[in-house]
Amino acid sequence: MPGKKSAQKAARATQRRAERSKPIRSSVKTYITKARKLILEGELDSAQEAVKQAIIALDKAAQKGVIHPNNAARRKSRLIKRLNQALAQSQGQEE
Repeated sequence: MPGKKSAQKAARATQRRAERSKPIRSSVKTYITKARKLILEGELDSAQEAVKQAIIALDKAAQKGVIHPNNAARRKSRLIKRLNQALAQSQGQEE
């Protein structure tokens, strides 16, 4: 435990913020995992909807300061990239 009063107060504030951020961060991870799983399974219609939900969750988390905006942008980019690759592969198989 910190010795100074100001350090104790800062530690309490950090703990409160962490508790408030944890469910938001967890839900973001869940949305991303669901979207990636649907992409891998090839269910692209439902995957597109899941990706939209994940993007919304990432934007909200970044807006609230739970994750850094660049972190949200990077995760969105990677998720959309996977979806687009899966869509391109499915269209290549149809031809």
